[in-house]
Amino acid sequence: MTRALRLAGSVLGVAAVIEIYRFLPVNSTTVALSLLLAILFLSAQWGLAEAAVASVVATVGLDYYFLPPVGTLTMEPQSWVALLVFLATAFTASKLSASARGRAAEADARRVEIERLYALVQAMMLTGSASKTMREFVHRVVLEFGSTAAAFYYRATEEIVRSGAESEVASDHDLRVAAELDAVRIDNDRGLALAPVRLGSRPLGSLAMIGSLPSAQTIQAIADLVALTIEKARALEEAGHAEAARQSEAFRSAMLDALAHDIKTPLTAIKAAVTSLLGTAPEHERELLSIIHESADRLNRMAAEVMAMARVEAGKLHLDTQPVPVGELLASVLSELAPRLSVRPVSTRVAEGLPAALADPDLIRQAIKQLVENAANYSPPGSPIVLTAEGKGAKILIRVADRGPGIQENERILIFDKFFRGRRHRYETKGTGMGLAIAKGIVEAHGERIWVESEQGHGAVFSFTLPASPEVRQP
Repeated sequence: MTRALRLAGSVLGVAAVIEIYRFLPVNSTTVALSLLLAILFLSAQWGLAEAAVASVVATVGLDYYFLPPVGTLTMEPQSWVALLVFLATAFTASKLSASARGRAAEADARRVEIERLYALVQAMMLTGSASKTMREFVHRVVLEFGSTAAAFYYRATEEIVRSGAESEVASDHDLRVAAELDAVRIDNDRGLALAPVRLGSRPLGSLAMIGSLPSAQTIQAIADLVALTIEKARALEEAGHAEAARQSEAFRSAMLDALAHDIKTPLTAIKAAVTSLLGTAPEHERELLSIIHESADRLNRMAAEVMAMARVEAGKLHLDTQPVPVGELLASVLSELAPRLSVRPVSTRVAEGLPAALADPDLIRQAIKQLVENAANYSPPGSPIVLTAEGKGAKILIRVADRGPGIQENERILIFDKFFRGRRHRYETKGTGMGLAIAKGIVEAHGERIWVESEQGHGAVFSFTLPASPEVRQP
């Protein structure tokens, strides 16, 4: 309804009240109160201008028809008082009504914004990668909030995603600067809102909205939502990659394990046949048979290491933990490796009264064997190897020391990685490069740790701990 129609309606409404009371036996006070209620209603419904016009008409009608002398327009003091009361009522009621309507409109706008935020949350629940999420989010912001355009800057990759032809209102520079802001910044002249996007105190980027803008609180809520959505997408993406890598590693370990098993079967047959032939072969054939015998042994060791590494990586080391005398462990390892250690002095030092270790004997024997073979491979022939065992509180500390060239400082952190070889020995030393990784896996499966200490030119000392058995002590 137009202003002119509302003004005419106000005049007609007041005139109707006056006309009705002209034919009823009522006093001027009743008429004045009725006119006051009419003005109150008009001011609440239409506003101050309409109510002010109605106040003037009501005062004139009251003075002319109901205040003595009736039938004349004298505007006595009581008429002026009535006019002031009517105007004051119109002003107060219109202001209160306008305030109430403003609050209602604001509440309705907030309700609409919340509904749009809810729709945005629903739309973003099933997103894919972080890059796809950013593109979808910017498009959804424009769609749900009726903005002309939007843009998002992702700080981690310096990527800027835009939606809408007018998104260039927010320049790349604006977006990068906005990432460092503390709060939402609204430029009404440009119709632009810039908000920092943070996850806690960590800045992720910034969001720009152009055109029709919601409240600053809603813009900040949108920025918080995009931070959570992108972080969730990134976390899911990384988890997917990690799971794929884990499955690939598990598959590779299973394949290696199966392959090593398949290799060991014919190797066992080859070794048995060669051993039998060596006892009866003529002298001129024994050299060739010895080479075959040694190569079969080497392949057998390699297959065993591949199988052990596959079980370590697959987490399939099932421990049969029991008290094991450490002295017997060291002696059995040295007895098995006696042919390889015949060209160097090897000594063992086991502390008196040392308690037994609580460990899986077969696995720990394999770990010690790997350390001793490593010492033999990387130290000169004739140089000594020393094995020691001593108590350290509730632990047993076992060391294998050599007098080789030592390990460079920058290589110590990598020494237990599978297939790693030091730069100087990369092409000189035989083996698979998995021995130390296997020893590490076995020790860690017992819940203990292994480490190396070395000084250039003075050899290396590999140490690991085992839990001590509370019951059994060595003689």
